[in-house]
Amino acid sequence: MSNPTIAVIGGSGLYDLHGLTDIEENRVTTPFGEPSSPVISGMLGPTRMLFLARHGKGHHLTPSEVNYRANIFALKSLRAQQVISVSAVGSMREDIHPGDIVVPDQYIDRTKGRDHTFFGDGIVGHVMFAEPTCHGLSGRLFDTAVALGLKAHKGGTLMVMEGPAFSTRAESLMHRKLGVDLIGMTAMPEAKLAREAELCYATMALATDYDCWHEDEDDVSVEGVLKIMKSNVHNARKVIEKIAGDAISEKPDCGCSTSLEYAIITDRKVIPAQTKDRMSPIFGRVL
Repeated sequence: MSNPTIAVIGGSGLYDLHGLTDIEENRVTTPFGEPSSPVISGMLGPTRMLFLARHGKGHHLTPSEVNYRANIFALKSLRAQQVISVSAVGSMREDIHPGDIVVPDQYIDRTKGRDHTFFGDGIVGHVMFAEPTCHGLSGRLFDTAVALGLKAHKGGTLMVMEGPAFSTRAESLMHRKLGVDLIGMTAMPEAKLAREAELCYATMALATDYDCWHEDEDDVSVEGVLKIMKSNVHNARKVIEKIAGDAISEKPDCGCSTSLEYAIITDRKVIPAQTKDRMSPIFGRVL
């Protein structure tokens, strides 16, 4: 079995991949509009890679303005099988220091007003989401970071807020009481859409700050985030390059690629033909 196509969605600070060969720029039109940026494809070692800048070229899209449906649709259309989502986050735990890598396994979605699903327009379905990340891909991210000598944490809950403003101190303290480990602005609805698209998905969260709950640390600021982001992105690149360089021969047993097997409950006879056609990259396997 050849290596799967791995897509990387780059967050704050990660705007390209180094070392790609056979590079192509793909401009994908989707039923949901344009993705955040053209999708760059190329080879990194033996692995075909796709790269999409979540906030667009020059970082011009807020977390709320990102077209998450178009991004995931475009990656699926280009035959992505696994998605590594790189995100800058705030730490809500004393032992997760700025500069650490965290691979969360749970999310709490506190976003509002974002388009969260590919279902609709005549197709109703419900995917299982109790375990929202791919355990195989998440494990590889953590194991690779540790093998490279990086400070990494396995598991944890990432609270996803709307933004773009950072939390008030009262909100930050409330989030701590809820027991969350990280706070960010972009993992939702990205993870939900990836599950509906039958993609393996995992977040490589890069801690940049302690939000504003920590009495002995400065409150989170753009200046502080940017200061630590450079080393974070360097480490993220190392992890991605190592994963791409490792040969993968085993078939994944995570179940992500069959997420839609029993999800769609609409009678196939009443699904509009035009909906089937335009959504074929997402639902074609089961329709």
